[in-house]
Amino acid sequence: MPSRLAVIAIDAIRPQLIADFWCSVLGWQVVDEDAEVITIAASDRSWPMIDVVAVPEGKVIKNRLHFDLRADGGSTAEELDRLLTLGARRVDLGQPSDASWVVLADPEGNEFCLLSRPVQEL
Repeated sequence: MPSRLAVIAIDAIRPQLIADFWCSVLGWQVVDEDAEVITIAASDRSWPMIDVVAVPEGKVIKNRLHFDLRADGGSTAEELDRLLTLGARRVDLGQPSDASWVVLADPEGNEFCLLSRPVQEL
């Protein structure tokens, strides 16, 4: 029997800032919280969830694992504008200038990508 992806953990110096950012990006909410971990999830608490874990050190190098997002309900350009307004920033990791995705970072520098085709075009 295979495993099931249950929780993705994000380390953060400012866990509330990162939890709020990802709740806004994904339309999720905080479902559990203690002094060390804030858990966010969809309103139905379906998996996977995200644990934002308090750590003392900041991010130093490029992530080896990242999220790839697709616009859902609007254009990719509109979603990019929304993500930038929420606090994401563009990041250059050496991707080609004609890449079909945009590399972004959350407020603590964790990279993620916005893919070119919205969900509705798949």
